[in-house]
Amino acid sequence: MLPEKEPGIILPEQISDAPFDIHVLSDVGTNRPDNEDSCGLFIESPDSVIFAVADGMGGYEGGEVASSMAVEITLRAWQESPREWAPAKRLSRAVQQANIEIHNRALAVPELRMMGTTLTAVAIDRGSLTAAHVGDCRLYLIRRRRILQLSKDHTVTGERVRMGLLSEEAARFHPERSMLTRNLGHELIVSVDRISMPLIRGDRLVLCSDGLYNVLRDPEIELVARDRPCSDAAMLLINSANQRGTADNLTVAVFNMMAETGLTPTPRGWRERLYHLIGR
Repeated sequence: MLPEKEPGIILPEQISDAPFDIHVLSDVGTNRPDNEDSCGLFIESPDSVIFAVADGMGGYEGGEVASSMAVEITLRAWQESPREWAPAKRLSRAVQQANIEIHNRALAVPELRMMGTTLTAVAIDRGSLTAAHVGDCRLYLIRRRRILQLSKDHTVTGERVRMGLLSEEAARFHPERSMLTRNLGHELIVSVDRISMPLIRGDRLVLCSDGLYNVLRDPEIELVARDRPCSDAAMLLINSANQRGTADNLTVAVFNMMAETGLTPTPRGWRERLYHLIGR
């Protein structure tokens, strides 16, 4: 089965020879009549790109509207913000703007009253990663054939796993595995996780909705995403999940850092886990 929904892609003029490869793709899956996922990207310059994945909730119409608004507004607000601002500030303001507009739309339209969405947006600027994360889409780093989840799942089961009350294996099949503890749209101000780290040449990022990672385990995602053009990797990830009979919509963004960045990972906090994992 081929993915049917092309992402929203915004390309500026006169961009060539970008030091990275990127592709985003969304598909309805095998068990849903409609797609409540959204994705998009904006290449700002030869060494700067922002991309995002959102998974809507609140029924077909509400979920589709919320996820589409989240991606579109985040990309728009990023473009409208001063380039002199730090990427973290630009991204944080953009995500909060998306949340406010979704919240206000839900209040104004009775049919959309319960809508909300997850959102994970990633900005790469001169080899440095900045991400803003709300919900249970996952951001993975693949480095030297090892995969690490950078984001936290804002779900009931995710919190129980972090507290040691539930194993990761049990969480995969728990009936509350998709019950969110945080989303865009339900509150006027949303708490946003921020992730930042330097990348090195050869790093790959995989950003995906739960329709993908609920049927493909982390090592399988790494294996499929490894050593392929990003467009091929994205297509193969989606097709592999569909072959497993995923019960949800599924969306993926694959990014490959192809240029030397001159940056060195700093082992602080959660980065120490990364430092230990990859042996740098």
